[in-house]
Amino acid sequence: MEHETDGDVSSAPSGEHEPELLNAREDLYDGMIVELDNSPSDVARFVSSLKASLVEWEKKGKKGVWIKVPIAKTNLVPALIEEEFWYHHAERTYVMLVYWIPKSPCTLPANASHQVGVCAFVMNDNGEVLVVQEKNGAYRGSGIWKMPTGLLVQGEDIFNGVVREVKEETGIDAKFLEVAVLRHFHNAPFNKSDLNLICILQPLSFVIKIQETEIEAAKWMPFKEFAAQPKYRESELYKKIFDVCIASFEKRYKGFSEIQIASASSGPQTVLYYNVQDMNDFNQSNGVNI
Repeated sequence: MEHETDGDVSSAPSGEHEPELLNAREDLYDGMIVELDNSPSDVARFVSSLKASLVEWEKKGKKGVWIKVPIAKTNLVPALIEEEFWYHHAERTYVMLVYWIPKSPCTLPANASHQVGVCAFVMNDNGEVLVVQEKNGAYRGSGIWKMPTGLLVQGEDIFNGVVREVKEETGIDAKFLEVAVLRHFHNAPFNKSDLNLICILQPLSFVIKIQETEIEAAKWMPFKEFAAQPKYRESELYKKIFDVCIASFEKRYKGFSEIQIASASSGPQTVLYYNVQDMNDFNQSNGVNI
């Protein structure tokens, strides 16, 4: 759709009210963000305001337009599609549509391309690893024992998320020690990619209480027995992951620990993950005092 900019939007025909512009705020990239909570619910009035707004924004050299449509006003979505907006993403309470004003190539960022998962390697002093069998998913009914896993929720740190997953699935309290392995793969659900962080945790309790809605069984299993399962024994991928996890457990390898650092602004703390041991050795050998 093309929006003419050489006309004066204030010159409405006699007897007609000039359409109100949509309530919007500028973003940091010469774009506009619109939330429709207080916009007209009447489709005709909304389209009139939308067209007038696009004309005005084009005059000002604006580029991307983000329109957040709450569930209560999804009757406006077909009108937005008709005006050549397209879907960007959706959440429980809204759908986001976008539009690119200039004739130059669109540079709006795409929707999230990755999901972030965590996997917990929890081993006790007897050389037993905490394992589960799932009621759902790819492993359902397979008899395969696996490490506790899950996806991070919005706003959740890696070290907190993996501790939560272990507690939810097995009832075991654990302490995050480090990220041992980062696995990156594609073809995850809905054509997304996956960042999976295999983390080393120290158990703080040992009595298992399973999450009955998702977990069929859980137990402490000798590591050699766990790794000898055909799925793992025949996989070079899992062999390498287990080698790294055991090396970490035996203190022969140091992964990434979490370091919480106060933000320079008034915002929340930032969490860095890096090899603390090697960094300390480097600083000492080079006389660095941080």
